[in-house]
Amino acid sequence: MIFTAFSRALGQLSDRRFLGVLASGVGLTVALLVAFYAAFVVLIGWLLPDAFTLPWIGEITWVDNALSWAAVPLFLLLSVFLMVPVASAFMGIFLEQVADAVEDRHYPRLPPARTIGIAEGIADGAKFLGVVIGVNLLALVAYLIFAPIAPVLFWAVNGLLLGREYAQLVALRRTDAAGARAFRRRHGWTLFAAGVLMVIPLTIPVVNLLVPVLGAAVFTHLYHMLSADRPARTG
Repeated sequence: MIFTAFSRALGQLSDRRFLGVLASGVGLTVALLVAFYAAFVVLIGWLLPDAFTLPWIGEITWVDNALSWAAVPLFLLLSVFLMVPVASAFMGIFLEQVADAVEDRHYPRLPPARTIGIAEGIADGAKFLGVVIGVNLLALVAYLIFAPIAPVLFWAVNGLLLGREYAQLVALRRTDAAGARAFRRRHGWTLFAAGVLMVIPLTIPVVNLLVPVLGAAVFTHLYHMLSADRPARTG
């Protein structure tokens, strides 16, 4: 079921409406990573002098430039970790558009969903972003202690978090808060597995740019597939 949801999400990439949302998501993600890079370069330029002199070597003028260029691969590496909070932050922005595109194509007979406004989506995304950052800071100790299996721990922790939150927001379009919680409890293991499968490509540079938007499509499919035996409700 999970792989079917992923396959259907990938199969909709040619949809013009879906592709537009995906392009916006990738553009904003790249802009955010570039902003981080630019801030790092400015900080390096502010902290390091234009030139300094070392004994027996002479004047050194290239250190700040070298560190600035070194920041490029550094931020490709950091994107592995940055993309989890980025995915959580963008979730509220793109969920509505992605879910509408998925439902219009694959579930056209559904009644209209409850509209989640931009302000509400951004607020939910910001709140969850705080949870993601806080939990990962706490889990950092475990990542260091169990370094050989740190990637597995990272996938498990963030798979649980992203799976829970994506499922919650997707369900809230079709049911109330109690119904969304019940949906998560009934299908917890499936949602956890889907969350892990979403986090793994988030740790692959470049590929991870596509994941925040595709994740919203995958969880929209999962909600309807898992709820097929229950009548959908609007709230």
